[in-house]
Amino acid sequence: MELLLKYFELKSGIDLTGADKELIAQRFKLKRLKKKQYLLQEGDICKYISFIVKGAARSYSVDERGIEHILYLGIEGWWMGDNESFTLHTASRYNIDMLEDTELLIITQDHLKELIEKLPAVASTMATINNNRVIAAEKRIHAALSQTPEQRFDVLSNDYPDLLKRFPLTMIASYIGISTKTLGRIRNGGK
Repeated sequence: MELLLKYFELKSGIDLTGADKELIAQRFKLKRLKKKQYLLQEGDICKYISFIVKGAARSYSVDERGIEHILYLGIEGWWMGDNESFTLHTASRYNIDMLEDTELLIITQDHLKELIEKLPAVASTMATINNNRVIAAEKRIHAALSQTPEQRFDVLSNDYPDLLKRFPLTMIASYIGISTKTLGRIRNGGK
């Protein structure tokens, strides 16, 4: 819980009171999942947004040919969930599974709304997260439309070097929208 509390303070610039911390601790619940366990499966409704305390996860879909398309990768201090399903209570198009034994702090939509209404630090943080999510989505769309595979890999390796250490190359390739063969060529200097 300490990581999440510090996260809210850091992102918002607002110190949490003891009462604030207690309310957050009451509303978030700890969930432990083993490697390869699912947090969410396609067709289910996403009932929780999750903050990763320890471990690694991915959000992905599988097309009609059985090919995985990774939407998000997540590690400590990152959030996971299907925002569309969580917000609209619709069936998810995605799976979220764990790549390592993982500890998550999960919260329901009602409890999150309550924290946003009562705690300025949470409201500010969630607004920042939502803005950053939109910006990141726009960057990924732009990259997919206009950048070479080498440029997409360079951006990922410069902006998120920890992802390269934690996730297999097949998942990194899927995340940036290239084949594993192309990624291997890029990593070997184009040979």
